[in-house]
Amino acid sequence: MTVTKEAKKKKQPKQGMLQNVMKQFDAAADMVGLNPNIKKILAVTNNELIIHFPVRMDNGEVEIFKGYRVQHNNALGPYKGGLRYHPTIDIDSVKALAMWMTWKTSLAGLPYGGAKGGIQMDPTKYSNSELERITRRFTYALGDNIGPEHDIPAPDVNTTAQTMAWIADTYMSTKAPSERSKNQHVVTGKPVGSGGLEGRDRATGFGVYLTIKYWAESKEIHLSDKKFIVQGFGNVGYWAAHFLELEGAKMVGVQDAFGTISNADGLGVADLFEYAKNNHGSVVGFAGSAVVEKEDFFALDCDICIPAALGNQITEENASKIKAFLIAEGANGPTTVEAEKILLERGINIIPDILCNSGGVIGSYFEWLQNRNGELWELDEIMAKIDKKIKEVFKRVLKTSEEKQIDMRSAAYFIAIERIERAYIQRGIFP
Repeated sequence: MTVTKEAKKKKQPKQGMLQNVMKQFDAAADMVGLNPNIKKILAVTNNELIIHFPVRMDNGEVEIFKGYRVQHNNALGPYKGGLRYHPTIDIDSVKALAMWMTWKTSLAGLPYGGAKGGIQMDPTKYSNSELERITRRFTYALGDNIGPEHDIPAPDVNTTAQTMAWIADTYMSTKAPSERSKNQHVVTGKPVGSGGLEGRDRATGFGVYLTIKYWAESKEIHLSDKKFIVQGFGNVGYWAAHFLELEGAKMVGVQDAFGTISNADGLGVADLFEYAKNNHGSVVGFAGSAVVEKEDFFALDCDICIPAALGNQITEENASKIKAFLIAEGANGPTTVEAEKILLERGINIIPDILCNSGGVIGSYFEWLQNRNGELWELDEIMAKIDKKIKEVFKRVLKTSEEKQIDMRSAAYFIAIERIERAYIQRGIFP
C-alpha cells in the first residue's frame, strides 16, 4: 500500500511547546557559542513539582486536582513566572513556559530567574467559591516552594488579580503574625487595594503596543492608518488594541475561544470589550461584525497580527496565509520554529514573545519592589517606568539584530543567554 506525502504529514504528532523552546534554545546557544557546560545546566529545569490535592466542591463531593510548579533557573535571582488554570496544561508545556520566563527576565535585565505553574482544569466549570478553595488549597500544598525571595508567581491565562489576592492571603496566613506583612510580595499582579501596582492590569498589553510602536518608528512607519488583528481578547489583547487604537490604528479582526469576527471598516475596541464582558466573554455576535471560519483568521487582510492567546498558533500550515507585515507575539510561544522560517523567508517581521510581552514581568518587578520597600507609586510614574525599560530593551535587541544581521528573536536570545552565561562564569559552579 502506497502512503501519500499528505497522509504521512497528517500522521505526524503535533509539535509541543517544549520541543519548540528547545529548538530555539539550541539554535541560540550555537549562535552565542555558549559554554557547553552551561548549556547542559540551562537545557534542564532546576525543580519540577507535581501536586495532587483534594478540594471539596459546593455539592459536598471531593475532587482531586493536579497542579504544577516548574522552576527552570535562578542564576540571576528568585524564580518568577505566572500560574495558569487551563485543561491543556501538562508538565512539558509548563517546562517550556518556565524556560521562556528565564530568557524573558534575563533579556529585560531584571534580577529574576524563570518559573511557571498552574492547575490542569477548566475554571469556567467552577463557582467563584470553588475557585477560591482550589486556589487556597493549591497555595497551601505548594508551601515553601514559593516565597517572596524564592519564587514569585503572577497571573497568567485564566487567573486574575483576585486569584493572586487569595494566594497572598493564604501564604501570609502560614507565617507567624509578626512576619505576615513581610511576605506580601510572594505574588505580583494583586488588586491595587491589596498591595497591587497601579497599571499592572495593562502592563503586558502596553508593552506589546510599545514594542510595535518602537519597531514602527525604527522603520519610519506610521501606525495611524494601519489595520491589525488580535487573537485572544483577554487582558493582553484588549490593552494592546486599546493603545494601538489611540494611535489611530484600526482593529479589523478578533479571534477568541468562542469564534472569529471581522469588519474591514474596524471594530471599536472599547465597545467590543464591553460587549464580550456581557456576553460570557465571547466576541461572537458583535454588531456590524462578520463571522469568519476559525482557520481563516490568520489569512485576514491586515498590517499587524497580534497572537495573544496560547502557544503554537502560527504553524507551517497557516504561516503562508498570513498577510501582515509584522507579527507581535503577545502570547508565549505562539509561533513554531518551522512557521518562523516561512515567515522570515517571506520578509515578515516578528517581535518575539520574550521581548514583546515582557511588559507584564517588568510591571511585576515594580510591584515587587513597591511591596518590598513599603512604597506607593502613581499610575503615570509606573507607565513611564515600563516605557523607559521596554524602550531600552527594544533598542538593545534591534542594535544586536542589525550588527549581527540576525532576526529579532535570535538577537533577543543572544542577549538573554549571554547574560546568564556571564553570571555562571563569574560565580563558578559549587563546589
